[in-house]
Amino acid sequence: MIRKIVHIDQEKCDGCGLCVPSCAEGAIKIVDGKAQIAADNLCDGLGACLGDCPQDAITIIERDADEFDEAAVEQHLQAQGVAHGGHGAAAHGHGHQAAAPVEAKPAQPAQHGGCPGSRAMSFAPKTPDAEAPAATGPQPSQLAQWPVQLHLVPVTAPYFRDADLLITADCVPFAYADYHRDFLAGKAVVIGCPKLDDNGAYTQKLTELFRVSGIKSITVLRMEVPCCGGIVMAARQALAASGMEIPLREVTISIRGEVVER
Repeated sequence: MIRKIVHIDQEKCDGCGLCVPSCAEGAIKIVDGKAQIAADNLCDGLGACLGDCPQDAITIIERDADEFDEAAVEQHLQAQGVAHGGHGAAAHGHGHQAAAPVEAKPAQPAQHGGCPGSRAMSFAPKTPDAEAPAATGPQPSQLAQWPVQLHLVPVTAPYFRDADLLITADCVPFAYADYHRDFLAGKAVVIGCPKLDDNGAYTQKLTELFRVSGIKSITVLRMEVPCCGGIVMAARQALAASGMEIPLREVTISIRGEVVER
């Protein structure tokens, strides 16, 4: 059938992931560094994601596509462990055919739409390893500078000169218990959140920093959630724009505080 559906221009898309949490149906995913529609029947064509693309890569077009399927959306979100927040076509009264009744399930707390990174979860803290030596006292902070927020740091600050730079998504130190010891020690650091801030501004600031500071190496420390990929993209785009040759390493931390990619 011919209907309205989201179109993502792969040439413009930089894979920042900011559109992912905007889709309550979970229809957008990041594949090989680009945003894509997971399946036509998951997209209601309403365009809630339009205003969240800094590259203007998302538009609404009309083409032959499978009909939007609310039941398929429910199954898709349940497979991801996300409760549907009722933002689909039925909730908007958009005139799509009503989905078949779904078997009633116990009520669950309302959760954010289609972004796994915004899904509310609870899990028990890890118990200390009985064989590991107990800490004998407060551990010293490895932070050697201030400020640390990427918007606030001056690119000409002396602590950046010939430094190893740690670019940290701001949720990482909460998830990774040994952040100071394993990553921060001996490095200059900047932090940011590509989901809540302007990723384009991050790219511009990092570009200037790479050009003037003499940075020796870059480590980008991100969370495993899709939208956190934006901070990696900002760093890579800034490095390319700066014209500098600086080794860059990406490290991914799970929400349980484990290194999942190094």
